[in-house]
Amino acid sequence: MADEKILIIEDEKNIVELVKFNLEQEGFRVFAASRGDTGLEMALREKPALLILDLMLPEITGIEICKILRQNPKTKALPIVMLTAKGTEADKVLGLELGADDYITKPFSPRELVARVKSILRRSREKPEAELMRAGSLELDISKHELLLNNKKVGISAKEFQLLRALMGSHGRVLTREVLLEKVWGYDNSTNIATRTVDMHIGQLRKKLGKESGRIVTIKGVGYRFDND
Repeated sequence: MADEKILIIEDEKNIVELVKFNLEQEGFRVFAASRGDTGLEMALREKPALLILDLMLPEITGIEICKILRQNPKTKALPIVMLTAKGTEADKVLGLELGADDYITKPFSPRELVARVKSILRRSREKPEAELMRAGSLELDISKHELLLNNKKVGISAKEFQLLRALMGSHGRVLTREVLLEKVWGYDNSTNIATRTVDMHIGQLRKKLGKESGRIVTIKGVGYRFDND
């Protein structure tokens, strides 16, 4: 949807200019901040449709910003794409645990970033239908956007929820990483996108499923399937 606001919090000026130019070419209104504290203020004031967030920032880190935004009811559902440097695996995992929707590693293709932004926004506008999915002690409530384990609510990010929904709804069929990128992240031509996003989200999801984690089965070299029985 054209004219949506996107906020970039990034302290590297050349990256900001590159991303801003490419997003504005697609009709987005782009705001930018180079410091964590001012960026957080803008996120609360401007109410963007999506946030592009660098992890390493002056004053307040991207991880801290993500945590604050997810704890605020007004920004809890704000889509967040993290920008990370190579070799920061622990930060990527922490960011995903705190609720970031996706990450992209520097250096990156502006075209790929724009594609991800469009896909995430498209998914965020979709309204789920009323539905319940069950397997063992797991219950996924689509209408409430909740996951229950042994009748206790489990904290789960938006993308983890969508990923589990896709797996549980596959009825035992194997879903490739490419299919999951298309179904969950909405990426077009996903085979051309090099990312470990799916694997990292699967890893975090398994941790949260506890004794039911074994239901997500890795099919080596192919993808994943969900054991509903």
